[in-house]
Amino acid sequence: MKTIEVAAGLVFRNSQLLITQRHADDHLGGLWEFPGGKREPGETFEQCLRRELREELGIEVTVHELVETITHDYPTRTVQLKFFRCRILSGEPRTLDCAAFEWIHLPGLDSHSFPPADDRLLGRLRNTPELWA
Repeated sequence: MKTIEVAAGLVFRNSQLLITQRHADDHLGGLWEFPGGKREPGETFEQCLRRELREELGIEVTVHELVETITHDYPTRTVQLKFFRCRILSGEPRTLDCAAFEWIHLPGLDSHSFPPADDRLLGRLRNTPELWA
């Protein structure tokens, strides 16, 4: 099975985290996720993340440290996810290529359904409040 490489952003602002909802007809449609997408050939994960957040939400970000790397096997694919802490440089999120977006506080993680691949990161976010500062 081929591994799909994905860069995802942990975009924090005012102790809130930006999450997006997958389109209903996508793989894992309707679930919430951290914005980002598939890395293209020749692209670094950081370049991919900046491009994806521009295309998906219309925002320009600065990419900071790598927070987590997760490899997860789904029945039809394997994904390698790299989650980076980000800050918005310009723009306000819009639903350009996602079903919806929300800014959530830490308790909001429990009221949204995320893909199984995000479980370890969700645990870290719940147990590391300083990430939200």
